[in-house]
Amino acid sequence: MMVPSLVAFSKPVAAEHLIAPGMDAAAKKLLADVALNTTKSLGATYTDVRIGRYLQQYLFTREKNVQGITNAESFGVGIRVIANGTWGFSATSDVTPDGIKKCAETAVAIAKANSKLQKEPVVLAPVKAYGEVSWKTPIQKNAMEVPVKDKIDLLLSVNNAALDNGAAFVNSALFMINEQKYFASTDGSYIDQDIHRIWPNFTVTAVNRQEGVFRSRQALSAPMGMGYEYLDGLDSEKFMNPAGFNSYRNSYDMVEDAVTAAKHAKEKLTAKSVLPGKYDLMLDPDHLGLTIHESVGHPLELDRVLGYEANYAGTSFATLDKWETKNFKYGSDLVNIVADKVQPNSLGNVGWDDEGVQAKEWDLIKNGVLVNYQAIRDQAKIINEPESHGCCFADNWSSVQFQRMPNVSLKPGEAKMSPHDMIIDIEKGIYILGRGSYSIDQQRYNFQFGGQLFYEIKNGQIAGMLEDVAYQSNTQEFWNSCSALCDKDDYRLFGSFFDGKGQPSQVSAVSHGSPTTRFDGVNVINTGRSI
Repeated sequence: MMVPSLVAFSKPVAAEHLIAPGMDAAAKKLLADVALNTTKSLGATYTDVRIGRYLQQYLFTREKNVQGITNAESFGVGIRVIANGTWGFSATSDVTPDGIKKCAETAVAIAKANSKLQKEPVVLAPVKAYGEVSWKTPIQKNAMEVPVKDKIDLLLSVNNAALDNGAAFVNSALFMINEQKYFASTDGSYIDQDIHRIWPNFTVTAVNRQEGVFRSRQALSAPMGMGYEYLDGLDSEKFMNPAGFNSYRNSYDMVEDAVTAAKHAKEKLTAKSVLPGKYDLMLDPDHLGLTIHESVGHPLELDRVLGYEANYAGTSFATLDKWETKNFKYGSDLVNIVADKVQPNSLGNVGWDDEGVQAKEWDLIKNGVLVNYQAIRDQAKIINEPESHGCCFADNWSSVQFQRMPNVSLKPGEAKMSPHDMIIDIEKGIYILGRGSYSIDQQRYNFQFGGQLFYEIKNGQIAGMLEDVAYQSNTQEFWNSCSALCDKDDYRLFGSFFDGKGQPSQVSAVSHGSPTTRFDGVNVINTGRSI
């Protein structure tokens, strides 16, 4: 399991500190005004200030043991300015009037020094002044308030459930984040936000010691923009998928999934290896989300399209000339993909971005045609947008904000269709669930994706588990092979809790919603290797 790094400049704290009140909004406003007034007096034409308190709790267990508990806090101020038509940025952990004044002076000095190399002045799209406003993730239970013992007991119960059902090894983890972010700018906004995210995860492994073979299955949970209520395991949020076990929507039963995972890991030991060839694929949302992330989310980041991200995971095949034609077929007519920062329970759900732009939804692909990108205030003019899309973020007060992926989601079909309905018409196919290994080229075009679970489909029915499955395609060919979508009742979220981008790298959290979706005639390869 991936162990994420801590937020920059974080320090260890006691668990009870994670629920201690932070600085109130009135005190933050006074400090923000120090920065705004200082930069204006030094000639800055624009300033934004971000005062951030970032809280993290990570818990790790393996079999019967606790491996680690991390409680961390990072607190500081980032100041960004435009002076002489050029950006400047500085940050400090000295959250006092004097510390902020010095930081503001540094930001302006950096902007003026940078302006000697600037060829064209920065032009920002207009933004509304919101005055003093606030927003909070609509949680029911603050995960930080749940006693550590209760959370550890849950993880150990997960491990015991897996071991009792035949697992040889199991590790489990719980990631919880609370971002307390305050934004102020010379545009006239003072925005206070309290953002919560959670991600339960595990990996279960079964072993055939006689043959020296092992197989694993990870949790089929999704990281969510929710509180601890996500772990309530409500029956109303479960449904039986075509493979005969429960999938989950907005409530996750971690112990139940661990029991199922142990059985799956054992079954994978004897599952037959896939025969390579063309198959119709039926992709579950907890698998398709990653494919959306890599083949739609990243290539439609405007900075990547323009080549600014070439040194970090490449550029994009979806260049401006394709968009300018107004008829570039990214996918079939069924493919409608939207970007947003407003989906309830999603990782990207906020009130405003880190430029003070209110969150919204917009089309990226409409009826299969590429219609837009993801743009922020200094990019909007490039694609003739009158305003920013509101997707500018930094992962910490110490980092400068830049264009980050919002939620990018495939809209469900309009006709009534469940996964059980979809499978009936598939003669030769594979049903794929869960995130696996993947590879994609530097233009986000040619790719290969695996998964956690694979089921052969014959004549409209599940015909048993498969192993060693991965599918290969290119982005345009793949999305144009989309032939059916389940309806809104099957729509679910997948997420990336620690998505990386930038130099130096920053992490962010983003969700991808979709229904179960069918793709016809996709090339499947066998990934098995003999030793």
